[in-house]
Amino acid sequence: MMELARHETGAPYAALACTDMFHTQDVDEARQWGARTFCENRLTKVCDRRSIDARLHLRSVRGVGFGRMAYGGEVRIEAGGFESFYLAQVPLNGRELVSAGGETVLSAGSSGSVINANQPVQIDHAADAEKLVVKVDREALERSCIQHLGHGMRQPLEFRLAMSLDGPEGMRWSSLLRWIYESLMVDERSFDSPIVAAQIEQMAITMLLTCQPHNYSQELAGEERSIAPAFVKRIERYIEEHADEPITIVDLAEHAGVSSRSIFNGFRRFRNTSPMLYLKEVRMRRVNEELKNLSPSATTVTAVAYKWGFTHLGHFTTDYKRRFGESPSQTLAR
Repeated sequence: MMELARHETGAPYAALACTDMFHTQDVDEARQWGARTFCENRLTKVCDRRSIDARLHLRSVRGVGFGRMAYGGEVRIEAGGFESFYLAQVPLNGRELVSAGGETVLSAGSSGSVINANQPVQIDHAADAEKLVVKVDREALERSCIQHLGHGMRQPLEFRLAMSLDGPEGMRWSSLLRWIYESLMVDERSFDSPIVAAQIEQMAITMLLTCQPHNYSQELAGEERSIAPAFVKRIERYIEEHADEPITIVDLAEHAGVSSRSIFNGFRRFRNTSPMLYLKEVRMRRVNEELKNLSPSATTVTAVAYKWGFTHLGHFTTDYKRRFGESPSQTLAR
């Protein structure tokens, strides 16, 4: 297991320190690098008498970035939220207080943290704190979660803020990071192969989904979803293929050859949702995809929403923002 609390473990990571993405003693420059790498933030020194010595190395492997960082001084970082990624942090030395989602946890020794997307965060970083960071693309993470669930997500993926590193799951996570960093130490091109990179990305994402508790953990761990009746899966496929068409529960019953009552019972028991909510989730994802791929000059939010069956724009906007963390107009404008 990787001994995270002791600085002696810096040895396996020495090669990374020689290939910093940036190294600066200027607070404003460090803030700008943080904004470009993560998100807009406010970086302030807590103790004016001591200068900072900020370092960051981050290597991206497809949708996952693996890095090591330290500020070399006591600082506070405040950010409005990570729009497009989740951030897992594993302490190597020192301590920091992480506040997000109405909680505050101490990240030190055998305790790390996972910060959710679109969640305001404040990090009080001690002068001697140093950590590993894993930056996970939100879309890649959600796509993997949906694949494991076998159905769409009813609400955004939310991890528990505190990450225990001394239990079985935390040890598996730590072992994976150790292997990845030792591989990067030997050769930074270790994961340049597209096939290897895809495997590393999926391994890290799957490990995070299985090792850190979140609002879908119980469902992912359950066995019931794997033995769902064939008609449930048949209806899911039908909805995916015909989401742009008018669909009623009668249509689904006729397609599956079972009663509407069986459909409702099947989706409630094996998918913890209803067939029509599943349809709504699929259509919401299709709206999101179209808004990302079109420009404001080519369409409007209203037109796309109506195309996919959302006629009450107020309710649609509220549901969309809850699901994707931004308004549909913001998605279209990007």
